[in-house]
Amino acid sequence: MKRSEQKIENTWDLSALVKNNSEWEERYKSLKERIEKLSSYQGKLNEGDNLYNFLSELRDDEIEYECVANWAFLNYSADASDAENQKRAGLSDTLGASLSQNLSWFEPELLEIDRSILDSKLKEDRFKEFKIFLEKILRFSPYTLSKKEERLLALSIESGQTAHNAFQDLNNVDLEFGTVNGEKLTHASYSTFIRSEDENIRKEAFTKYYREYEKNQHVIARLYAGSVQRDIFISRARGYKSSLDAALYPDNVPEEVYRNLIESVHEGFPILHRYYKLMAKVLGKTKLNHYDVYVPLVSGIKSNYSYEEAVELIKNAVEPLGKEYQEIIVRGLTTDRWVDRYENEGKRSGAFSAGCYTGNPYILMSYKDEVLNSVFTLIHEGGHSMHSYFSTRNNPFMHYDYSIFEAEVASTFNEQLLARYLITTSKDDRLKAYLISNQLSDIVATLFRQTMFAEFELLCHEAGERGEALTFDYFRKSYRKLLEEYFGPEMIFEETSDLEGLRIPHFYNAFYVYKYSTGISAAIALANRVTEGGEKERDDYLSFLKSGGSSYPIESLKKAGVDMSSPEPVRAAIKYFEGLLDEFERLINN
Repeated sequence: MKRSEQKIENTWDLSALVKNNSEWEERYKSLKERIEKLSSYQGKLNEGDNLYNFLSELRDDEIEYECVANWAFLNYSADASDAENQKRAGLSDTLGASLSQNLSWFEPELLEIDRSILDSKLKEDRFKEFKIFLEKILRFSPYTLSKKEERLLALSIESGQTAHNAFQDLNNVDLEFGTVNGEKLTHASYSTFIRSEDENIRKEAFTKYYREYEKNQHVIARLYAGSVQRDIFISRARGYKSSLDAALYPDNVPEEVYRNLIESVHEGFPILHRYYKLMAKVLGKTKLNHYDVYVPLVSGIKSNYSYEEAVELIKNAVEPLGKEYQEIIVRGLTTDRWVDRYENEGKRSGAFSAGCYTGNPYILMSYKDEVLNSVFTLIHEGGHSMHSYFSTRNNPFMHYDYSIFEAEVASTFNEQLLARYLITTSKDDRLKAYLISNQLSDIVATLFRQTMFAEFELLCHEAGERGEALTFDYFRKSYRKLLEEYFGPEMIFEETSDLEGLRIPHFYNAFYVYKYSTGISAAIALANRVTEGGEKERDDYLSFLKSGGSSYPIESLKKAGVDMSSPEPVRAAIKYFEGLLDEFERLINN
């Protein structure tokens, strides 16, 4: 449908951020002027109350920027074909670049202040809301450049987003996939077609979908190569040993966590290959085609949950987290209108939660009644939003923003609760087998496949750092090799299968996807702990949600009850997957 055809109750209410277009224009202009004044403190931070006054103004400006930028971003995400949405999103990006440019002097100047003077200031009560923020900046001392160099890097931010922005426009607006079985093929409908029990529909959808990427493969490869080279440039300019090191440093995550994840998943290949071998057997095939891997392993059971029914399921599933959590998430998903529910022309593909300090933690969906995964996506994004909800209410602005590493735990934890609720409340073995098969599929998608994506990113960045040419041929060959390793000998790939490596939007935010894999590993451990424990275990988990950005992710998760610096949670998650696989085989063989 067109955006104008959406029912108002099915769209998000953004008025908590900005009421309307004219208010946005006014606040944008006012904020633009305020941002330009921040540089007036340059060279004066060490004088009198200037550091405190600067931080107070910065806090207020960044809170306002979140509102203005989020409002523009969310409207653009809902309908990127609207010219005014495009314009405001562009102005918002420019404003963000201006903010960075007017702050480029701040960190170098802060680091020039005598540390004993800074420590003395941090002991003052008025600096309490800025203490962690400042300490995290001071940690970046080895990688902070001179004021002039920082300004140059800040000036390059906007142009550095070109590859990402161009890919988004191409992927969300310009690509036309045609039709399948009389219905328009889109990113959202593809997820339905590829799960069809009709092999001809699956094959047609797969073929037409990837044919469009094949037509644009050289352009997309060039865009991704540009994104990788940008990552390498920034990491080298700042003095990191690699782009991976630069990406992990802000969260204080050791590089071994990333590499141990890949190594541990490789150890689990025999179990993963056993899963695909079983899938081929269930589908009555000697070997699987690539377009078969999303088909439900138990046929004849229709999954159809309206949005309202999905919310009721979610309410029941999160019961282990207590009544307050239940009530808040239900209100958010319904009457408080956090969610933009259904697909429309120009709407961004996929789903996300966009939380900020002001307003609501909004959720973008393309909900489909007939796709069980839509329910899981909704509770996943609901987990993000509840994390934001608790974080904003328990932390000052400068400390509320938690890391993505932690975020993926909160979202995947909720998925675990839903899966366990559905499986344990099912009284029919065939239905239970169906639900377990979906849980198996979800773990494959979140743990194994996201690790494959993470390994691809690492290969591409390391190749670029060695000076190798990042061509479409390199990308396709590298990705095909990973496909063969991860899917194993039970798979027949299509000629275009390796084009999947050129269509993943998250690749333009380097070294992000590994957090899905670590997230599900931590989530499985914590879900076991909460569902099998009592009030203390629940409160430990809720305290983790409330902690925001008050500590680094590895440390905050230790307090919640899981140690991600060890490979054991990943190995345990694979063991949990193996147990589900055993139970599934038992059920279908009865």
